[in-house]
Amino acid sequence: MRNALSFAMTLGALGCLMAISASAQKASPHETTKATIGGKTITIVYGRPYVKGRDVWHTAVAPAGKVWRTGADEATKFTTEADLMVGSIHVPAGTYSLFTIPSGDTKDWTLILNKTADQWGAFKYDEKQDLGRAPMKVKKLTTPVEQVTITVEPGKGSNGKLKIAWADSEASIDVMVH
Repeated sequence: MRNALSFAMTLGALGCLMAISASAQKASPHETTKATIGGKTITIVYGRPYVKGRDVWHTAVAPAGKVWRTGADEATKFTTEADLMVGSIHVPAGTYSLFTIPSGDTKDWTLILNKTADQWGAFKYDEKQDLGRAPMKVKKLTTPVEQVTITVEPGKGSNGKLKIAWADSEASIDVMVH
């Protein structure tokens, strides 16, 4: 019994070290952001890469005109506990991956919600699994944002706004809880 307990404790410690090691290997910190709109919670989990002096929109980091994971590492995860509208997309309660197609300037971006919630980056992104796509409004920022920052801002009643800011751009789209 004592050997079995010692073995179990060693395995547990090894598992913890492996988890710490895996998270330490990520170059971008990860964040969970939550907001309550119309009494219901929306949660977004994403990696927060840094600009690091790069032209992020015209390199492989977040290439203009191509599907981007909208963060770093795993695809950004979007969870809603209620049915809602994100722009023109009807989103049933559940968990999805969130992608964007940035334009690289102040033209509209495209927001994509995909039914495959757990995926690494956009490497195996499958357009056939899209729940929907909707245009986002983009504005040029006067003060650059060094790390990708995603927020959901509650508005009046059951309305809000999803915002993605990075480098010199901020893209936004309306959110409405049913």
